[in-house]
Amino acid sequence: MTNEEILNIAMSQSAIDSNCKAEDFKSLENKIVISRKNPNARKYLELPFSCDLTSYGNNIVASVSEELVDVVKEYIEKYEMIRCFETPNLHFLIEKLKPYNLNMCFMAEYFLPDVDVIKSLPCLYKTKLLKENDLKGLDSKQWSNALCCDKNRPDVLGVGAYDNDKLIGLAACSADCDTMWQIGVDVLLEYRRMGIASSLTSKLSLEILKNGKVPFYCCAWSNIKSIRNALKSGFKPAWVSVTAKPNDFINKML
Repeated sequence: MTNEEILNIAMSQSAIDSNCKAEDFKSLENKIVISRKNPNARKYLELPFSCDLTSYGNNIVASVSEELVDVVKEYIEKYEMIRCFETPNLHFLIEKLKPYNLNMCFMAEYFLPDVDVIKSLPCLYKTKLLKENDLKGLDSKQWSNALCCDKNRPDVLGVGAYDNDKLIGLAACSADCDTMWQIGVDVLLEYRRMGIASSLTSKLSLEILKNGKVPFYCCAWSNIKSIRNALKSGFKPAWVSVTAKPNDFINKML
């Protein structure tokens, strides 16, 4: 796949998730659409959204409930696109959401592989390709970033690093939708800062591409270590999103 094909696949999936057209993300004008459930959306998304703002860098596509159309329209027209994803401007939207028992919850940055850059990075330890059955027997708590452990979005492929027979690092991916598999990675504390995470991430990404799927990587914008790993592994920033959730949902996370 080329970088353009990968980007188009990602935008097509985001269009399914947001209930819009893929070309909406390429527009220079902001778009507001009504969120709907879709069986082909990423499995972990709870649709319909009350308020979700997504940008691939050109504009904002706001996928919202009907009652929030005017609220969100006012917000994304009031501020510059990039400022809508950060404070203090987000406080304006947060105040507007209070009467609806909503607050901003998720803020994430997503990365896609750069096929002109990505390559299999060396590892100081032996590595092994792991299939779905191999991943099922692993400790989900110890490898909580790498493993999803959700039957609706199964862990389908992984690459492990071993010190003799001891698993010391794991990158694995979950089948979040038909076209895209999401990567997570964990390395045991005493083996970090050795390039293991980037080696496993790069190797797994290439295996995902061999399977005809698009690997993608997600982390919080403040997770510098994770962002560094994405960049070192051959990924580049692709899109960002912020999502509002009900206060009861947020309180359970605290």
